[in-house]
This record gives sequence, C-alpha cells and structure tokens, in this order.
Amino acid sequence: MSERRAVLAVIGAGPAGLAAALAAAARGVRVVLIDSAAEAGGQFYRQPARGLGARRPEALHHQWRTWERLRAGLDAHLEAGRVTHLSDRHVWCVERESGCLVVHALLGPQQTESVAVRADAVLLATGAYEKVLPFPGWTLPGVVTAGGAQALLKGGLSLPGRTAVVAGTGPLLLPVATGLAAAGARVVALVESAGPKGLARSARAWAAAPAKLAEGAALVAQLALHRVPVMSRHTVLEAHGVDRLESVTVAALDAAGRPAPGSRRRLSCDALAVGHGLLPHTDLADGLGCRLDGPGVWVDAEQRTDVPGVWAAGETTGVGGATLSLAEGHIAGRSAAARLTGRVPDPGGWAPAARTRDRLRAFFTALDAAYRAQPVRWTQQVTDETVVCRCEEVPAGAVREAVGTLGAGDLRTVKLLTRAGMGWCQGRMCEPGVAGVAGCALTPARRLLARPVPLGVLADPADPADPADPADPPAAP
Repeated sequence: MSERRAVLAVIGAGPAGLAAALAAAARGVRVVLIDSAAEAGGQFYRQPARGLGARRPEALHHQWRTWERLRAGLDAHLEAGRVTHLSDRHVWCVERESGCLVVHALLGPQQTESVAVRADAVLLATGAYEKVLPFPGWTLPGVVTAGGAQALLKGGLSLPGRTAVVAGTGPLLLPVATGLAAAGARVVALVESAGPKGLARSARAWAAAPAKLAEGAALVAQLALHRVPVMSRHTVLEAHGVDRLESVTVAALDAAGRPAPGSRRRLSCDALAVGHGLLPHTDLADGLGCRLDGPGVWVDAEQRTDVPGVWAAGETTGVGGATLSLAEGHIAGRSAAARLTGRVPDPGGWAPAARTRDRLRAFFTALDAAYRAQPVRWTQQVTDETVVCRCEEVPAGAVREAVGTLGAGDLRTVKLLTRAGMGWCQGRMCEPGVAGVAGCALTPARRLLARPVPLGVLADPADPADPADPADPPAAP
C-alpha cells in the first residue's frame, strides 16, 4: 500500500489556478484541478474550440510563451499522475465534513448531475466577472460585454459584429478594441469615460510597473495602427435599433460627469462591447465564511484566507491581471504544499513572486483609484422604462418606486419589493445597476450556493470521491 498523499483541490484553471497547481504538485501534493471549461486556461488563456482548427491561436493572446510553459508543466504533472484535471465541473458548494473539505460540482453542460471530491485543503482561484451597468437599449441583440466579445473571439473565432464600438471604462477595453480590430472588425471608436488627466495622477504607479507601461503603450500603438479613434471622457447614452443594434449615441462628459450640452453624436454600428470593470468572484468564499477585504477575499502573506485549510489567489482576492494572478497562485501553491506535507513554509523560496505581487497590487490599486475618481452620472440617463434586472425583467421605474414610494432603504428590501435579483443569476450581474438606480450601498451578499442547483441534486448529493488513491482517480467526462 502506498502512503496516502495530501490532496489539494484547486478550483479554477486560469493563470492563478494553473500556477498554484504546478507549484503544489512539484512539492509532493496530489492536486485535483477543477474547472467549468472544457480546456484549461481560464478567460485570459481561453483556447479556440478544437473543431475550429485554429492555425495561429497565439495571435489572439498576450503572454503566449507563458501559456506554453504552463501548458507543458500541466501536461507533465498529468502524465506523472500528480495532477488530476476535472473539466466541465461547475462547482456550486464547498463544505467541511469529517475533518476534510468536500467540493460539490455539477457535471457537464446539462448540469443535472452532481459529483463531489474530498480534499485536505482547497485553493480558490475563481477569477472575476464583469460589472454591468444598464442604459437605454442595452438589451438589444448586438450589445455584449467587453469580456463577452473577447470570449467570442478567443473561444469561437467569431466577431460580435462587423462594425463595433467598444465603450465603458477600465483597462480591459484596450485589449478588446485591439483584438477586434486585428480580427477584421471595423472599430468605430473606443469610448472611455475616464480622462487622461485622472490617469496621469497614477504616473508613479506606472513608473513602478514598467512592463505594464510597455504593454499599455503597445496596445495604444495598435489602436493607432488600426486607426481606432479614442474618445476619452465620453460615454454611451443609448443604444438604438429595432430587431438588433443599429447605432449608439455617445456624449462628452463635463467635470461633474454629466453629458456636456451639444456634444451628443450618433455612431452607426452593429456591435457594442461595453464594460465597466471587473468584480472578484467570491461566491464560494462566501459560502465558506471567508472574510472579505473590500470586494475581494482577504488573504495573508501566504495567500491563506481566515478559514483553516482554504487558500485564495488571483482575481478572487482583487482584480489585477494575469501576471499578478500567476504570482499569487505560485505563492499559494507553495504555501499549501508546505503546510499539507508538514513542512515549515519558506517565504524566501517565493520571494521573487512576493515582490511581483506587492508591486502589482500597489499598481492596480492606484489605477483603480484613478478610474473611480472620475465621476459619471450614469443613473441620470437610465429611463424608467430601462430594464435593470434582465432575469426578472424589472424596469428602473419599479426600483425607483420601491425606494421613493414604498420606503425601501437597502438592496434586500428592493429585491423583496421588485424581484430584482431573484432570477437565474441571483443578482450577481444586476446588483451594481440596481444599487446605482436605487441609490443604495452595494453591500456584499453571502450566498451558500455559488450557482443555481437542481432540487434533485440538493435532495441527493453525490458521495465524495477521494482522489488520493492512485488506483481510483476521479473519472473524466
């Protein structure tokens, strides 16, 4: 009988999850890598479907050599049996049971069957999701999120339209606009609500992260190469169309964040990729009772949460890009491996990653503050007829009535009175928009379940498998 090795369940196979899995597996821990996608890589390294026969997938990606190293490392650990990769598993809950942690996941695209994995520790690398703010016409076909447009391009080799406007705010807009232009779309404009003066205030942070400065400069150069106009301190006021998107109205913003008189322009397009930043995905951490630090999960210098046996890395701890996620994942994987095998963690071993982490955290904190410091009075452009909760089709007028007439003073009461946030996404997508229209604080909601689960699964959950036994690993789909 072989000695049982400690098991680390890594949830999420993006940059942070991959870096953690490789670091832990290299140090004697059995790793179970669990991810909802069919292939590893996450959103940043999303791969085209194999049936599409992409000849140059590297053309769609930054840091392709880093991905090749991660992929080669994962393949080596898979072949050696140190890592088990469970794809198409949608984790809905992690619970503590009999001294271990049990990860429950829905299986495959139908998500009607649940599987469970028993582990000694869990590392959350669940990434982030897009912040969506409503505006008149945002539900028209042809309007997609910025990340959605990027996913279509990377995963499906398809464009959301032939003539596109990229709008909103945040650093994600640059790679989305350049990616669409390079793929053959005519990008009419990049409409950014932040202005150069506000971003210039973070000059010290840029100087402390020269690689990011070079990356940003390269993206700006690509915009110039493709002749994409950049409209700073502008915003989209409305999307127009009958059966699908036909045009958008944009306007310049004054110092108070309101549309400047006489600045409205109409841009013809059949696609609008709009994004207002990213929010850490904390649902699994919420269910475990992990402490939050702002919008993300709190972690110590080793990437440990305040819940024993639970680590977190990447954008679930705070949005900061792939390089930061890789550094955090490496630290978390090494820390978890040391503690699971009874060794004393050696911070000196991950000192370079820690320096990268600390530098990039400071950079992205300054960058985020620069974007947030520039006001945009977007709620004033949301008409009463504008749908703010798409799942339940709740218009802004109903939310305003709940606050102004019925006396709702918080998001929970607004939800009870209007059903905003009671649909399939359980408020994950609409909460920022509903909170803005209601004038309520966006308070974190603790959810026991990280995604909708069939009642039959809740009534009869799967018995957990123990992947530590090399003779009986979890079955692949």
